[in-house]
Amino acid sequence: MKVIIMGCGRVGARLAGLLDIEGHQVTILDTNSYSFRRLPPEFNGTALLGNGTDEEALRKAGIEEADAFIAVTQGDNRNVMAAQIAMHIFNVPRVISRIYDPLRRQLYNSLGIEAISPTIIFAQMIKERLEK
Repeated sequence: MKVIIMGCGRVGARLAGLLDIEGHQVTILDTNSYSFRRLPPEFNGTALLGNGTDEEALRKAGIEEADAFIAVTQGDNRNVMAAQIAMHIFNVPRVISRIYDPLRRQLYNSLGIEAISPTIIFAQMIKERLEK
């Protein structure tokens, strides 16, 4: 599977490494080249300096042939904007976006964007631990 990840923070770098180990073709985009230091030394994918909301940067990353696009920057607005570009302009079959704000997650899901909120997931995990 050809996967493009926008955001090479802790989550993006970890995901890129996991997918790469499984043999997927991974391209990771970030606006700061220093972020690529988080990638594992054995990473065989492509790390590109660029903004995932920029159509030319996405083309350079190979979005026109991508099977999946994942947006995991720190900004909900950037993530959803990039997700919409991937979905509606480039027709990427699978688009996933991290959204911190639980209220926004519901809205974006209603718009057809597969949005995951770590805020909701982590709060539920803590609640479950507390109740044990």
